[in-house]
Amino acid sequence: MSDSLVFRLMRTEDIDQVLIVERESFTLPWSREAFYNELNTNQYAIYLVIEDEGKIVGYCGAWIVLDEAHITNIAILPEYRGQKLGEALLVKMIEVALSKQVIKMTLEVRVSNIPAQSLYKKLGFQTGGTRKNYYTDNQEDAYVMWVNLS
Repeated sequence: MSDSLVFRLMRTEDIDQVLIVERESFTLPWSREAFYNELNTNQYAIYLVIEDEGKIVGYCGAWIVLDEAHITNIAILPEYRGQKLGEALLVKMIEVALSKQVIKMTLEVRVSNIPAQSLYKKLGFQTGGTRKNYYTDNQEDAYVMWVNLS
């Protein structure tokens, strides 16, 4: 990992760069309005970004409700993948969640996304169930994964 990387909270002015990461990472990217609402109206939302020399190369979002956190999305620009940035970003989000007394974290992941599942398992997540036809782009199932943080 580069020494020039900075992890910080996402701000409204980051949305343009985050949308680039989003569009290069997902078949159904979130809209500008969705990110704006997450940052400005959703009291449960927390988003982190990774910057490399001022360029946003990844982000992670979560909703923290009481003592549970739900990862909404995590993405790294394709040219920055394979450098353990996703792992570092998720570890940072876990640290934020722990600072807010979260004891459990959950997420959904495509059944076909083996690299992401491997990362989540490395960090202690376990498969707790399947959401049938969860992804609307191709009706792919999602695994629901959980980790106890306490």
